[in-house]
Amino acid sequence: MPLPPALVMRSVGLVEDGTPILGGIDWRVEADQRWVVLGANGSGKTSLIRIASLYRHPSQGEVEVLGQRLGRCDVRKLRRSIGLASPALADLLEPERTPAEIVVTGREAALAPWWHTYSDADHAHARAELERWDLGDRADAPLATLSAGERQRVLLARAFAFDPAIVLLDEPTAGLDLPGREDLIDALSARAAAHDGPPTVLVTHHVEEIPPGFTHALLVGRGRTVAAGPIDDVLTSESLSGLFDRALRLDRIDGRFSVRSVRR
Repeated sequence: MPLPPALVMRSVGLVEDGTPILGGIDWRVEADQRWVVLGANGSGKTSLIRIASLYRHPSQGEVEVLGQRLGRCDVRKLRRSIGLASPALADLLEPERTPAEIVVTGREAALAPWWHTYSDADHAHARAELERWDLGDRADAPLATLSAGERQRVLLARAFAFDPAIVLLDEPTAGLDLPGREDLIDALSARAAAHDGPPTVLVTHHVEEIPPGFTHALLVGRGRTVAAGPIDDVLTSESLSGLFDRALRLDRIDGRFSVRSVRR
């Protein structure tokens, strides 16, 4: 029996302080899909993730996450099934917390470890996840002492640690140097290749940051869907040229995309 979709948006719109942010978004993420969301600054990508992660209600339309309708479910409980990594979440973490403390809170979608009770098994599981992200030797270091790349990997470890039913990643490579970016892309590609892994949504500005193994793409422009579907159909030179309003050439080598401007 096929699994229900992980995420469904129907005619979703968002207005903030009288300004339209999103309008008429229709989007469906199936349980076996890995999506990348592309768009320029201010196109509404982060707002989509805020809604999908149940931290923002749309102004109009319907949203279903893991089969439950937003507005008719306990979002605090449902968030426990969502793995989330985002700059907004990173800004809320206390710098004196350690990676081990941060990752274990992912079980309850919490921000600090004292709000819930965690078992020895939970703590061991969190440390094992940090090992998978090559952070075992930094598990007890204050977050403030970690490099930007290490902090990003802590957030990813937290997002994946407790068997989430869907993972949402908002610009996880932001602020990383080239080696840090490539390490993270390799790790996400390995996750995408796992047949039993969760459906994943990755928001980025750059096609170079799309990990091999991602299956679908959503292009967002000015708060609306420009294109959505299988990545080979959606990501083309023509679609990206229209999205960013300039002549672009898209290439793909060994599963990795690259793009550059061309003269008209």
